[in-house]
Amino acid sequence: MSAMTILMLDSLGDLTVVVQVAETRSFAETGRLTGVSASAVGKRMARLEERLGVRLFHRSTRSITMTAEGSMFLARCRRVLAEIQDAELELSQAAQAPRGRLKVSLPLVGSLFLPLMADFMQAHPDIDLHLDLTDRVVNVIEEGFDAVLRTGEPSDSGLSSRRLGTFPMLLVASPEYLARQGVPHRPADLAGHACLHYCFTNTGKLETWPLRWAADEPEITLPTSMVCNTIEARVCFAERGLGIACLPEFAARDGLAKGSLRRVLEEHTEVRLTTFRILWPSGRFPSPKLRAFIDFLAEQVFVESPVVE
Repeated sequence: MSAMTILMLDSLGDLTVVVQVAETRSFAETGRLTGVSASAVGKRMARLEERLGVRLFHRSTRSITMTAEGSMFLARCRRVLAEIQDAELELSQAAQAPRGRLKVSLPLVGSLFLPLMADFMQAHPDIDLHLDLTDRVVNVIEEGFDAVLRTGEPSDSGLSSRRLGTFPMLLVASPEYLARQGVPHRPADLAGHACLHYCFTNTGKLETWPLRWAADEPEITLPTSMVCNTIEARVCFAERGLGIACLPEFAARDGLAKGSLRRVLEEHTEVRLTTFRILWPSGRFPSPKLRAFIDFLAEQVFVESPVVE
């Protein structure tokens, strides 16, 4: 072991003793906890103060208190020791196999997520997957969720998050509908069309469509021929020729590929990206089962969708 390594280990030991003395306010009690004498603790702290060139403790026959400089040093000691503890925990968890119950909340986008959940179960048979499909805002910690998948930016500072992918929003309709009702050429033409809307469960508000209005074109209130809170319903109704829907690209992808859907108003659609994220309770480190889930989604599931212009 090198002299530098010995010095580092000795310094870490000093940090631990500083924290213990600050918490016990006693050299004797610190000595009892560490298995040395009170005088040995006092001499160790005296050597540390000499090396630092500053007094850390006020000593009297009845008590030991921190100096202002000692309090500043104590805060650093605790942060350093916490980092070391986190590193040890991370290494120990990395050696464990992912297993156990994993409770996940998914949005009502089964066509996107459910096949992926099946693939995850096949890849990790020792993990018991508990799925809750809802678009409501769940309380991740109070309701016992290990992770949630949602769109948008995180608003809860108590959650960690990782971006999984982004998807543009498209306006689509079936060829049959367009042949029957005509193709809209500008946003104002939507006044004469059936529009299939998404309603946010938590607010009751309709999702705004990413329309690019011309300067000389008055904005209109779009007809609400159908309102729902799922993507699947809008895809189904659009493919059945019941109207025009605003959908994320991943939801319209199959319909566009097989010809059951066509894009409309492409040149009048702004680029608006929907971002999917996985969120989990902030903590020191995710458990092996949660880390496996996060890595699976990030590495195998979501590839950035191209921005369709």
